[in-house]
Amino acid sequence: MVALSRFGAQGKDFPLPINAPVCQPVIMSASAALKRTEPALEPHPVEIIEGALESGILLLCDHASNAVPPDLGDLGLPESEFQRHIAYDIGAAAVTRSLARRLNAPAILTQFSRLIIDPNRGRDDPTLVMRLSDGAVVPGNARVDDEEVQRRIERFYDPYDAAISEAIQKAVRAGHPPAIVTVHSYTPVWRGWPRPWHVGILWDADERYAKPLLEGLMAEEGLVVGDNEPYDGALAGDTIDRHATIHGLANALIEIRQDLIASDEGAEEWAGRFARLLKPLAAQEGLRKPTIFGTRTRERLRRH
Repeated sequence: MVALSRFGAQGKDFPLPINAPVCQPVIMSASAALKRTEPALEPHPVEIIEGALESGILLLCDHASNAVPPDLGDLGLPESEFQRHIAYDIGAAAVTRSLARRLNAPAILTQFSRLIIDPNRGRDDPTLVMRLSDGAVVPGNARVDDEEVQRRIERFYDPYDAAISEAIQKAVRAGHPPAIVTVHSYTPVWRGWPRPWHVGILWDADERYAKPLLEGLMAEEGLVVGDNEPYDGALAGDTIDRHATIHGLANALIEIRQDLIASDEGAEEWAGRFARLLKPLAAQEGLRKPTIFGTRTRERLRRH
């Protein structure tokens, strides 16, 4: 079942080449520039796309939406802030849905903004509810107390977590332990510094999917590929950590530069690229055998 969408489209399609300058303005299409609306009824906080368990993959999109339910209003922010990466991962949902279709794989996407609560953080992470995000003060989060955080966990975070756990258990019971693949996107420029990578693969200690994905991407002419860039994949309590690493499930976190998937054409191009790389990997059942590889998260925590 696919939950109802809260969004209308705006903007025009504008395909961008891989080698487009990273500071180039982007005209967004339906896959990226989402417009929040005020529906009569709030939808379920999770979108579930059914797929074949034997596909061997479970796709996740932690930051798919910029939606905020009516009772939380606009969190004190202007509408323009909800079109930025602080509210959601631009283009990631479109890539995830296209990948699910191409691979006939199940997918789970959030239907709430990361400004409410970030499901890709541990429950005790100080950035679970952001009060300041990339220069934007979030008034609606400024005085959030522990009780409100817990309410948001129960209302948004827990249903997403539970949907993932249920999908994994269903696949394991059917004899098809899935590889967990999460789709994210990142800004072309961060704090004035143009990011050179077109795409990055993030991973912790299990390289079963990360290594072949990196090799496949690096073999493509013109692509600048980040290995654990622009972020490190070892994050205690994140989605991969609590759903894949702890159970020994093969996994990879995909990060695509937002200007490359802001249009529908760009999202389809990158979904096609990853479908070609993921399909032969998922077909190797031995590669998906649950195996505990440990984690680098404790080492990272000590460093910080």
